[in-house]
Amino acid sequence: MGRILAIDYGLKRTGLAVTDPDRIIASGLTTVATHTLLNFISGYLAKEQVDEIVVGLPVQMNNTPSETEPHIRGFLKKLGKKHPQIPVRRVDERFTSKMAQQSMLDGGLKKTQRQNKALVDEISATIILQTYLNKPF
Repeated sequence: MGRILAIDYGLKRTGLAVTDPDRIIASGLTTVATHTLLNFISGYLAKEQVDEIVVGLPVQMNNTPSETEPHIRGFLKKLGKKHPQIPVRRVDERFTSKMAQQSMLDGGLKKTQRQNKALVDEISATIILQTYLNKPF
């Protein structure tokens, strides 16, 4: 069984999380500059077996797509062309940044650490992945 890779796509930075090979634990992987994301994923896929990719679906409170969604769709087209064998799933990512901030606070991180946007993005990707893992199928 392969890993599941999660993406919290942002216009500048993108947070990534991954499961263990048994798909039990979701862990933060890293944060990369978005313009390098496709190359990073290709390199990761060359080293690790990934069976699925989960991408956050940014929607407003009224269920309309956020302004980031067209950029995500463009990225997903490129990803699908480069790696058509890997299915992509979407997960509602509402409130993940707030949950990431709260988990950092609960974890006792100092204020300067909580202001690290790259860390927030990585934790948000982990929350997206954990949400996906918790979904009943």
